[in-house]
Amino acid sequence: MTARARTLLGIGLGVTALACFATLDTTTRWVTASLGVPVMMALWVRYMIQAVANTVLMLPVRGRALLRTEHPRFQALRGTLLLLTSLFAFFSLRYIPVGEFTAIVLITPLDITVLSAVVMKEAVSRLRWAAVIGGFVGTLIIVRPGGDLFNWTVVFPLAAVATNAWFQLLTSKMAKTEDALTMHFYTGWMGALLSTLALPFVWMSLDNMSQVWGLLLMGATGSLGHFALIHAYQRASPATLTPFMYSQILFAMLGGWLVFSHVPDGPSLLGMGLIAACGAFGAWLAVHEAKSRPDGTVF
Repeated sequence: MTARARTLLGIGLGVTALACFATLDTTTRWVTASLGVPVMMALWVRYMIQAVANTVLMLPVRGRALLRTEHPRFQALRGTLLLLTSLFAFFSLRYIPVGEFTAIVLITPLDITVLSAVVMKEAVSRLRWAAVIGGFVGTLIIVRPGGDLFNWTVVFPLAAVATNAWFQLLTSKMAKTEDALTMHFYTGWMGALLSTLALPFVWMSLDNMSQVWGLLLMGATGSLGHFALIHAYQRASPATLTPFMYSQILFAMLGGWLVFSHVPDGPSLLGMGLIAACGAFGAWLAVHEAKSRPDGTVF
């Protein structure tokens, strides 16, 4: 396979993953807000399906090598951070339309820039700070004072952004020594085991097949999305894939329209566009600036 074909395949897999994640979010809102399934029960099904699927697919191929890790505590922390991100996201989707929620969460790369500067003491250029500010302005436009989203529930997507940013930073650090499939394996089981602890307190009998099929679709799209994303990053660089990540907003808007007949208003669309533009610009700047570094790293 040529380098160009490999990159195009990586982009295709990445976009497929984003379509899966948008479907997961849309289904989550439908299952929890419309069908009344408790959030923690839905979260348990989503992670248990992913954990079992990963074990069935990967363990026969990789054997005990899949379980080897140099940093078991970091694996546990990474799994906990992703579970918290999912938990905040699931609660968000009970109250916030899918498109608006997705746009807010996609400021995570810009949030990582802030953490890199403040916590890791990385040098950040003025242009990248401008991209960060533009992304946050886009968020404020979506949750503008006086708007329908300006209430206490906006805490949930903002908390999801915070935990996801730490998850991404930890992933970047661990990727230097840990196998991607091993990290994916432990992340799934960590989420499944932790959510199991809450299961006795939230379990409910499922009254109709819509709830069953909805939960199964959540687990399937979550598992397939993460699997596709791993293979996408194996074929294309993060710098190549990042601009395409914002297509998830379009998939989320489509899901919200098809399932809930919701179309974002004009200001919300403006905010979404600003977040996507600033995020893509920030990714381009990161690659451009990396060329001037001795090690060529992109953070």
